[in-house]
Amino acid sequence: MKPRTGLFGGTFDPIHVGHLDVARAARKMLGLERVMLIPSHIPPHRAAPRASAAHRFAMAALAVAGEDGLEVSDLEMQSPQPSYTMNTLDRVNARGGVGFGEFVFVTGADAFADVTSWKGYPQLLDRCMFAVVSRPSRSVKDLPGRLPGLASRMVDVDRGGLGAGMPVFLIDAPTAPVSSTDVRERVAAGLSIAGLVPDAVAAHIGKHRLYLESRESHEPV
Repeated sequence: MKPRTGLFGGTFDPIHVGHLDVARAARKMLGLERVMLIPSHIPPHRAAPRASAAHRFAMAALAVAGEDGLEVSDLEMQSPQPSYTMNTLDRVNARGGVGFGEFVFVTGADAFADVTSWKGYPQLLDRCMFAVVSRPSRSVKDLPGRLPGLASRMVDVDRGGLGAGMPVFLIDAPTAPVSSTDVRERVAAGLSIAGLVPDAVAAHIGKHRLYLESRESHEPV
């Protein structure tokens, strides 16, 4: 079954143009009707976000406002538990919005490279299709070698074909070399973030004086 909806979870602290590139690439290359960005309330693999869940949701909504095929979901906003992908899929199923064969979970290649550490692995990969998009720090071309146990599932969308079981679609598309850490550190240093985030997101950060703390050592997101 061809997926129709992409689910793209993340901390989005803040959302940046690289995130949008990933969502757009997945939508274009897989012919998706829409990609739903799902800001996490409590990220499972990272330090506590610098901005509140409400601010991160608002920035994601501003980032996709008026863009055809990109939406923001509040699926994780009220959850008191960490937003593990497995739990997100449970919540999607509970809402009954789409069947598992109709959607694809979207992620960057840098995150998917560590999928063996995700909660519920490997059963997680039997629950839905995945779309993995290259990031400047990690190309999808590296993934079969890094994850040889999953290589039979991987499908290069440029070449077509079918993977074994629920496929993992590999999308080698250019995405902007920016991370949320970059944005936060530039704001804290009083530097411009023009071009790193949508203008509406930059305005929100400035209006609410977000990320004005000193430099940090968080992992890029």
